[in-house]
Amino acid sequence: MVKYIVGVFLAAVWLFVLHILHKSKLNFWHFIVGSAGAFILMLVFLEPILMEPLARIVALLASLPGKIAGIYSAHYKYGVIFVESSVGAISLKIDFECSGIIEIIAYLSLLMFYRVYSVYERVYVGVLGVVAIVLANALRITIICLMIHFCGIDMYYIAHTFVGRLVFYSLSVLIYFYVFTKPQIIKQKVGSFRYDSDK
Repeated sequence: MVKYIVGVFLAAVWLFVLHILHKSKLNFWHFIVGSAGAFILMLVFLEPILMEPLARIVALLASLPGKIAGIYSAHYKYGVIFVESSVGAISLKIDFECSGIIEIIAYLSLLMFYRVYSVYERVYVGVLGVVAIVLANALRITIICLMIHFCGIDMYYIAHTFVGRLVFYSLSVLIYFYVFTKPQIIKQKVGSFRYDSDK
């Protein structure tokens, strides 16, 4: 309860500071303060609500290849995947870190204050980006499960710590490039020259 009271107070202070920065036309600081504040507030208010459903969705998506091939299974209600290998079995719990909630909140926080897009475009790109991040995370979990199944449970550490993260963060960089970097370059204007010019 105290956490929510403090959260509401911080939200009020954040909105006031954002108003001042907007009126002062300090766009860079408006983006930084806005994104950081949105991230913290969403982490406080949305993470407890969304973490468990998100873990179930990731477990469901990641289990589909295993279910089709008959090599591992999942209990979606608990966000748990059971992987069998020739040398034993292991259960993977989709928890706070593995759910992708932090990455989704970070993405949405940045997008909320990214003025390259209109409000409608931000909603559209926000939905597509969240779906892409969830799928990228499900692919990461799938790769971890497949490595454990085919290479044994001793492969868990390498699969989870290195290979899975490399795949997920590589896909995240690709998403960020197409959502943030490329549109900024295309809409940039230098003198009378524009990158999106048809000339």
